Amino acid sequence: MKLTMTEQILLLAIWHLTDEATSYAIRKHFNEITGRDVAFGTIYNNMDQLIRKGYASSKKGSVESGRGGRPKIYYKLTDEGRTALQQAQDFKEKLWAGLPRGIFNREL
Repeated sequence: MKLTMTEQILLLAIWHLTDEATSYAIRKHFNEITGRDVAFGTIYNNMDQLIRKGYASSKKGSVESGRGGRPKIYYKLTDEGRTALQQAQDFKEKLWAGLPRGIFNREL
């Protein structure tokens, strides 16, 4: 279960945002964390993939005026998504294992 960095950031955003994980909130969180201005299309495409993989789920909220009759879509992290994030974290820890903590503060 390999996750791209983008997928990890999106899943962590959903987890962080809990019940407020809409595409708008996820995009805002993504932009703040990465300093990049990611397009909504990128969010939607990646969220569709994460849902197909079983790492996230979605549900429609109520229809609101000002949205052209479209409901907000709320995303939720699944147990499979948590497991995939844990595996990604374990891999990173294994990758960095053995290197001293202040390694970037020293000359090579």
